[in-house]
Amino acid sequence: MTVTDEHFPSDTSQPALPDCAWAAFTEDGPWVLDEDSLVWARGLNVVRDRAKAEVPTLTTPSKVPHIGRMLIVVGRIGWAVGNWWVRKRLGRFKSTEASHSDLSLRLRRAIEALGATYIKLAQIISSGEGLFPSELVNEFKKCRDQVPAEDFDVVQRTIERDLGRPINEVFQSIDSTALAAASIAQVHRATLLDGTEVVIKVQRPDVARLVRTDLKVMAWLAPHLVGRIPVAALANPPALVELFAETIVEELDFRLEASSMVDVAKVLHDLGQTRYVVPRPHPQLVTTRTLVMQRIDGFNFDDVTGMQDAGIDTEDVIRTGMVAFMEGALIHGIFHGDLHGGNLFVLPDGRTALLDFGITARLDDDRRRAFLRLMMTATTNDLLGQMAALRDLGALPHDTDLKAVIHDLRLDEAPIDPTTLSGEEMVAEVQRVVKALLSYGARLPKELMLYVKNMVFLDGAIARLAPDLDLLAEVANISMMFAQRHGERLMTEIGIDAARMQVNLDSVKAGFGVDLSTDRLTYRELQERRDLIQKRMRAHVERSRR
Repeated sequence: MTVTDEHFPSDTSQPALPDCAWAAFTEDGPWVLDEDSLVWARGLNVVRDRAKAEVPTLTTPSKVPHIGRMLIVVGRIGWAVGNWWVRKRLGRFKSTEASHSDLSLRLRRAIEALGATYIKLAQIISSGEGLFPSELVNEFKKCRDQVPAEDFDVVQRTIERDLGRPINEVFQSIDSTALAAASIAQVHRATLLDGTEVVIKVQRPDVARLVRTDLKVMAWLAPHLVGRIPVAALANPPALVELFAETIVEELDFRLEASSMVDVAKVLHDLGQTRYVVPRPHPQLVTTRTLVMQRIDGFNFDDVTGMQDAGIDTEDVIRTGMVAFMEGALIHGIFHGDLHGGNLFVLPDGRTALLDFGITARLDDDRRRAFLRLMMTATTNDLLGQMAALRDLGALPHDTDLKAVIHDLRLDEAPIDPTTLSGEEMVAEVQRVVKALLSYGARLPKELMLYVKNMVFLDGAIARLAPDLDLLAEVANISMMFAQRHGERLMTEIGIDAARMQVNLDSVKAGFGVDLSTDRLTYRELQERRDLIQKRMRAHVERSRR
């Protein structure tokens, strides 16, 4: 199916509120936002800059770590891994999957006991389907909204302290049972004095201090992990700690999150993305640790049966997600940085509500243009252009010999179909690529990490909502739609003439590991290939252990 503006019709029939003229809000909101009257939004550029400036201090290794906290962290993780190791040595597990599941469970419990910082790490891993072991991903998904909640009296004290008045002067009622509880905060349903139903996001007590202490412990440990284990070597632990600090520090001020809600809603409206909506933050009830927002209900993003029974086109839901996500990043340089099933609702009319803007990526113009080049060169099979874009994004040093990278990674050769390789050959190929990347100083910048993580989520969402979607056709259609809608910008910013652009999906096919002659690839077919690859890899690991 070709992606055109007709896929993004307006489903509204009633008069929209005035703020719908500039932002992707619901037409029947409980209040109207006036940008110039948002007291909590004043001076936030300074607040955001201050948060960024704090990162180098938090991630510079100290001579002596915070001994007490480090002992707690090492003790919790060590106890979990040690117990698993003993059971494994005693032969208590009937299969590798059972062993991985037991370890994942123990790690999840240890992480929950360690608190916000480590829970946030688990949440990031939980969005990495295809990047991390499935047992770990599935177990860590419970860290998204199944974390033990704080007692309500603690929540009440935080709300009253931040709003500066007793709770009964603002709310008619608040559900004492948390709707969801995660690393930084928990969410409660509530009703304002005028009867308006809302949701309150409340930060956990003392979480800001604990996060900063944990980041200092991580910064001290990170250099000692370099080269110790393959995953740590690839990730570059010190750089990973810095990336994580950049992500989590901004989450500690809910005024920044409310500002991101407004900014993303403006971007979606500007792009004509009428199939997405953002809940309104309250005009007055937003502070550093308390965020009152519009309540929106809908289908859970994983409730495929419910959506389809309601007549919702789940393929359209996926298509909307892919287009809106890419356009936000490439045209305006801003996108939701933490897509997962808990942050998305599908409304009865098929529109998608985007929730939880604690992690929002913001690109400066140079990096936004680099993202733009990366997408367009990938769909025209311009290998040198792709490498240059990755360099400009910070994934490669500026003095990198790009042609040498292409040669060493064998990108200029016909792609290897991994399903034709044995487990041993696949492991050898992965090791070859990793070694080549490390030799060039490759790293994963924050914005690229968030972009990739979101793409991994969309990949998994396709499996559930649109398994028979032709991936190659969708990439081609979205690329052409993008060129048609933004042709002038493409020419002005990166010198690509949209009228003459020829889609060449060889790079995309190589990324999927399929033969260049392939002209159709559904997600179901791709998943079958992945399952075969994983089966052979596991078999190789089992043989190696024997």
